[in-house]
Amino acid sequence: MTSTTERSQRGGVNIARLLMSFGPLMFLALLIIVFTVLKPSFIDPINLFNIMRQISITGLIALGMTFVILTAGIDLSVGSLLAFCGMVAAVVAKGGTANTLSLSTTGTQGYGWFAALLAAVVVGAMAGGAQGFAITRLKVPPFVVTLGGLTVFRGLTLTISNGGPISGFDASMRWFGTGLIGPVPVPAIIFAIAAILCHIVLRYTRYGRAVYAVGGNAEAARLSGLRVDRILISVYIIVGFFAGLAAFVLSARLNSSEAVAGIGYELTVISAVVIGGTSLFGGIGSVGGTVVG
Repeated sequence: MTSTTERSQRGGVNIARLLMSFGPLMFLALLIIVFTVLKPSFIDPINLFNIMRQISITGLIALGMTFVILTAGIDLSVGSLLAFCGMVAAVVAKGGTANTLSLSTTGTQGYGWFAALLAAVVVGAMAGGAQGFAITRLKVPPFVVTLGGLTVFRGLTLTISNGGPISGFDASMRWFGTGLIGPVPVPAIIFAIAAILCHIVLRYTRYGRAVYAVGGNAEAARLSGLRVDRILISVYIIVGFFAGLAAFVLSARLNSSEAVAGIGYELTVISAVVIGGTSLFGGIGSVGGTVVG
């Protein structure tokens, strides 16, 4: 009888783990079934590819947010940082400054898509690193630092844009937002590649194990020899990098960078990560769960 009870308990634990691991995926499958029954055109390839194009922007930021939340941190500034990086990319792509740009002209006399992409991800990573520095060195809680960042980055965006949009990028830049490789949208491919790389980093590298260790118990990780502060700074650099990448893709898709871009994205991104099974207390979660979330 005792052995039967033990087997039952073990079975219960397995079911719980199964639900924790595959619950979001099962719920997603259920939603797809329901929407398909209500509207059969939902599973039309064109509609599915449009959905993939839409979610790739928040999905990219969510990948970076996964690293942050795994360390029991939070970043409320990602929406404003996306707008800021997008505006920087636009200024670089078009050339000149916000005061000398013709904000509605088409074409570009600037530095091209590669320089715009590089500027977006570098500025995003630097902004994230600055916030990580404030969190680790100045000992300010992540919530406070990134809430301040939310306001600061939005203000900087409004300053360099004079409150208006910058639009009219060349075809090579727009391809990253509207192009197709076969039938698949380029933003979806970028997101898929980024997700695979993040999964490999978290699952199979020493750095990934360190991220989980810091989130599980930062003090124990420090006593075991891990440089906790460096790891914490690095995860904010990562989420800043992905905010910059998402900003570039969004600007390319809309053929415009606007000061109001990304409003509310922080809640959408955090929700996706948490619904995907990543604990707000750190140490538990996966990239696969975030993708489903």
